[in-house]
Amino acid sequence: MAIKRTKAEKKQAYDRKLCSLLDEYTKVLIALADNVGSKQLQDIRRGLRGDSVVLMGKNTLIRRCIKAYADKTGNHTFDPLMDLLVGNVGLIFTKGDLKEVREEVAKYKVGAPARVGLVAPVDVVVPPGNTGLDPSQTSFFQVLNIPTKINKGTVEIITPVELIKKGDKVGSSESALLAKLGIRPFSYGLQVTNVYEDGSVFSPEVLDLTEDDLVEKFATGVSMVASLSLALSYPTLAAAPHMFINGYKNVLAVAVETDYSYPHADKIKEYLKDPSKFAVAAPVATADSGAAAAPKEEEKKAEEPAEESDDDMGFSLFD
Repeated sequence: MAIKRTKAEKKQAYDRKLCSLLDEYTKVLIALADNVGSKQLQDIRRGLRGDSVVLMGKNTLIRRCIKAYADKTGNHTFDPLMDLLVGNVGLIFTKGDLKEVREEVAKYKVGAPARVGLVAPVDVVVPPGNTGLDPSQTSFFQVLNIPTKINKGTVEIITPVELIKKGDKVGSSESALLAKLGIRPFSYGLQVTNVYEDGSVFSPEVLDLTEDDLVEKFATGVSMVASLSLALSYPTLAAAPHMFINGYKNVLAVAVETDYSYPHADKIKEYLKDPSKFAVAAPVATADSGAAAAPKEEEKKAEEPAEESDDDMGFSLFD
């Protein structure tokens, strides 16, 4: 027969377990556990087994344990967790990738009926179609202003109807109608609200960022810094290349307008004195490619059938 432990012994065992987790892990997901059943929580624990541990408990007890751990070890990196323990939340300690763990947790959602008094987490829309209810049940639909018709002895909904809006409380009529239709509009599971890693706390949306997103945001920031620096004529690393180029353009413009010159400016002056050199430079660059393309063009012309000349059509260009 198992010996029943006292409340003090249970708290001491919980404190030892939490302290061991704080010693072993540096990454924690804070998850909201509203409307999550024990069976569902067991499935989540089973799915995360190996590199993650789910810890539930009273917020005051967890805060007390974290504070005692910090006073005992001098490690205050977990202090930010105490401010996040609000509501029905749990801690998921993990050594794995935070994004993968969050995705694994999100898999364990179960459907739930719309109980009276619940706040709707999503919009509830009743789809059109045959409900399978007999005509005596039309009173439910009339109360909720749902357009219906009788089809083959059953009630049929004509158009889709937004029954409950997100954030509204579920009423008794809405709950009864959804139950009769067999609709379970809500789904519940552990919802990650905050992420802790090595003393830092951030939103779970950060986990959705890819390397491309980071590069794009960094490039946008660099361009903004460069634009501001150029407008203020304040040198920064981001604006330095643009400043050098603009400075070189100014020096080149002075050299072109005056007798002062230097090797790079001499070439520009030569082009300005004789613009035909611009036209000569282009064919030289494409001479090789043009020569290579010539045989292909000749073969193509050889394959094509000879077209009738203007003379054959009676329209000579030289008459």
